Formats: sequence, structure tokens, C-alpha cells
Amino acid sequence: MTKERLITGKTKLLGVIGHPVEHSLSPVMHNVALAELGLDYVYLPFPIEPQNLETAIAGFAAVGVVGFSITIPHKQAILPFLSEITPVAQAIGAVNTVSRQNHQWVGTNTDVEGFIAPLQTTYHQDWGQKVAVILGNGGAARAVVAGCTQLGFAEIHVVGRNVQKLQEFRHSWDNSPLSDKFQVHQWQELPNLIPQADLLVNTTPIGMYPKVEYSPLSAEEMAHLPSGAIAYDLIYIPKPTQFLQQAEKQGAIAIDGLEMLVQQGAAALKIWLHQEKVPVDAMRQALQNHLGIGERG
Repeated sequence: MTKERLITGKTKLLGVIGHPVEHSLSPVMHNVALAELGLDYVYLPFPIEPQNLETAIAGFAAVGVVGFSITIPHKQAILPFLSEITPVAQAIGAVNTVSRQNHQWVGTNTDVEGFIAPLQTTYHQDWGQKVAVILGNGGAARAVVAGCTQLGFAEIHVVGRNVQKLQEFRHSWDNSPLSDKFQVHQWQELPNLIPQADLLVNTTPIGMYPKVEYSPLSAEEMAHLPSGAIAYDLIYIPKPTQFLQQAEKQGAIAIDGLEMLVQQGAAALKIWLHQEKVPVDAMRQALQNHLGIGERG
């Protein structure tokens, strides 16, 4: 049981900004963590429309917000309103965590840490010999490219359906140290890529609740995934997604997005609270309880 929360005149403010933001699970896990730590903080959702972003950030400074998470559609739009951006966030070109330091906003990206955490803790592999195939070329794919680079994958392939968006994705990295670390491919090239994949990542929203019967890949495409490959879906509702069900039928190892959500949140909390230990297990359990998910056996 979590302790009863009491908001006082000294309660410090954290939160998440997005549009929409009603679906965010961050308040669930962060408020449980803060209660567990016995800290006088509260973490709230702030729905902010794109045209109000600059005003909102100025308002946060005025009322003394300690830090905040960022979800769609602000991860890249926030960049001009920050005084400092960490190298990892600069390399990706997107920020998901902002903290107040010396009266200035500092942006970083903990999605990379969140993404690689379950890969590092569960699978002690020499990634330097491995091939990663990433489905989708949106904001989430940026953190996955950076994460795969950090793990040292031999090859990283990004696959998209829209040629123009794929080219924009490619060129958006031109000034980044990661620009030569990956290749982009059109969707029709998948039959050549999937048989090589040691890690197959879905960064698209296809298969997310409520459209749970969909997958970014057809059964025929997924049939070429090698047995023993890792299939990683950034989606966490439903559990498991159609994509992961298909992959498991091929003998692949399945990872869903819940652990990434927990780990990126834990990394953000460490930054805001300036402490090395946060209750990750309590955060994970809070989300599983909220989503009605038992521990996976």
C-alpha cells in the first residue's frame, strides 16, 4: 500500500506535457515512486497545445516547476525553448526530459536509456556482431537508432513506408555524430532484411489499443524472422501485441514497451531528484496494477 498523499504549501511540482496527455501513464508510476520515497512532490499531467508551448514553459519557470517529461507532439518542438541540451538529446534531435538547473531549462533524452535497459539486463550478447532492423521513422525511431548505436550493433537498418518521410529522417541526422551509423530502406526491402535481423523493433503505432488486431508486418513477412531473434515492440497495450504474438510463433524472444516506459521514467526521476536510487520495482508494479497485468511468468 502506498502512503496517503498530503499536498502542502511546500509540495514541489513535476509533470508531463503533451497533446493529448490524458492517456499518459507517467503520473501513475511517478506518484507511486515519490510516495515510496516519502518526498513532498506531486507529478501532474499538463495538456498543452502546440501553439501554447512557449507560454507554458515560461509559466513553468514562473511557478517553480522542478522538471517535466515530454510526450507527443513536443519532443522536437521544445528545443528552441531550452537553454541547454545534453549531447545525447542533441544527437537524437529530441528531448523527453527537462529539468530546472541554475534558473535555466536543461533538456535530455532518457528514452535511449529506457530502450536499452531490458536488452542490457536480460541478454548479455556481443551486439557488435548483430543486425538491428527498425520499423518506422518517427520520433521513437530516433531513440532506438541512438540506443542501437550505443550498444554497438554492426548494422542498423531503418525501414519506412513513406519515401519522403524516410528521406527527411535520413537528412535530419546530417549534423549528428550518428549520421553514418544506420541505413534507411523502403518497406519493400523488408524480405531481404528480416532474415538477417537479430533485433527487430516496432516503433510504429500500428497494433496499439484500440486497433489491437493489427501488426506492422504481415504473417508472411514475419515468417522470415530467425528463431532466437529478439522482437521488441515499443507499444505496451495490449500485452502482448499482435506483432509480438507473431514473433513468438517464429521462436523469437518478445520484449514490450512497458519496461522502456518504466526505465526512461526512472532515469528522469534520478535527474529531477538528484539521487541515484529510485524505486523501479514499485514503478513497474504500479503500472502493471493499473493496466491489470499480472507478472509475466
